[in-house]
Amino acid sequence: MKTEPKYIILGILTTDCRTGYEIKKLMDQSFQHFWKLSYGQIYPTLKKIVQEGLAEAHDIQQEGAPNRKEYHLTELGREELHQWLHAPVEELATHRNELLAKLFFARHLPTSVTIQHLQQYEERLKAQREVYQNMKKGLYASESEKADVDYWVFTLNCGIKTTSAAIDWCAETIELLERGGH
Repeated sequence: MKTEPKYIILGILTTDCRTGYEIKKLMDQSFQHFWKLSYGQIYPTLKKIVQEGLAEAHDIQQEGAPNRKEYHLTELGREELHQWLHAPVEELATHRNELLAKLFFARHLPTSVTIQHLQQYEERLKAQREVYQNMKKGLYASESEKADVDYWVFTLNCGIKTTSAAIDWCAETIELLERGGH
């Protein structure tokens, strides 16, 4: 069963996130290292899961602010989420990486430019790893649902480890380039 935005949103609706804005905020704060969704994907997906009977939408009146639409899973939505969660993972993760694309063709660049790209990328990776480490500390200190925290930390640990591996790879690649290759 291929992962579609609908399954991510169904899962998020099991947390305290109820609006498109809250879903996007959680995506940006907690999912950024393994999944990205834009508002342009979130709102059409919310509309679709309501049409499919997987969630219900409720208009909430707010004083002094525009009304907001809250979404809640239906029993059918919970069943659909559980089917997806039980299905085996069929695909290895792939992603677009501008640095790797440029590195693939880097013979057309001076080595110094390639090294500079790698150094800048390495610095951004170090900053990202620090963000993940701080998120991990924050989760343990937060009042988040404790049943979820361990699983959220598992995903952060993956982000920390893969980012650390990429940092190591950058350093090794820079060293090889400085020595003249291979």
